[in-house]
Amino acid sequence: MDHQTSSLVTPAAPRIMAERPVRISARDVNIYYGEKHAIKNLSINIPDKAVSAFIGPSGCGKSTFLRAVNRMNDTIVGCRVTGDIQMDGKNINSREVDVVELRSHVGMVFQKPNPFPKSIYENVAYGPRIHGLASNKADLDVIVESSLKKAGLFEEVKDRMQQSGTGLSGGQQQRLCIARAIAVNPSVILMDEPCSALDPIATARIEELIDELRQNYCIIIVTHSMQQAARVSQLTAFFHLGTLVEFGDTDEMFTAPQDKRTQDYITGRFG
Repeated sequence: MDHQTSSLVTPAAPRIMAERPVRISARDVNIYYGEKHAIKNLSINIPDKAVSAFIGPSGCGKSTFLRAVNRMNDTIVGCRVTGDIQMDGKNINSREVDVVELRSHVGMVFQKPNPFPKSIYENVAYGPRIHGLASNKADLDVIVESSLKKAGLFEEVKDRMQQSGTGLSGGQQQRLCIARAIAVNPSVILMDEPCSALDPIATARIEELIDELRQNYCIIIVTHSMQQAARVSQLTAFFHLGTLVEFGDTDEMFTAPQDKRTQDYITGRFG
């Protein structure tokens, strides 16, 4: 693949996309932090009900693009985004888009677990309450229990729902954050290195959870671990120096990459 076409979806990707509709579509996206050109002419189609992993060296742009999907870059002084990012056919950067509403559709799970200094119950109930998703306490109870069950945490915490979420183990805190993200019924879940602060056992549990959640959500995960990308994703995107080099079927990406830069990174020649 030559460098001019490397930012486009590779021929490997449509096989997965044929099975699932596109949830996020980006065209000619450029992102600047002041003078720094962090993302260059990125175009990508990300399907629903699949895990897309973003890999690449530190500072290559993968987290920058992830943050663009829920407009977290809006909070960074001097950041500019050009081009078109569509979710369900709507340009998310349009002035008509309510950012608060957008973020209710795009859940975010960060590198370090960050539960609120509130009870386990309140951590999960917070989003549905402020977005008006429950009309009474009974409805809220149902949402909280359902979200904790989807996050694989309910059985471990059902007898201590009023205890602080910060008192849980690291892996449990991260699952609580996932429960909090899915409690507002998002269509997309963004995960920025969600396992990097966790031990191998907790990491394995989160990876199992990601595999379960992809049945119902479009999931994008940024990871420094190529092994993790290979385990949890159906599609992988390789970023280098702000450019999307290649995006396609994960198995094919790791066994027969289209671009030499991808091969060099996967085989450890750089990065």
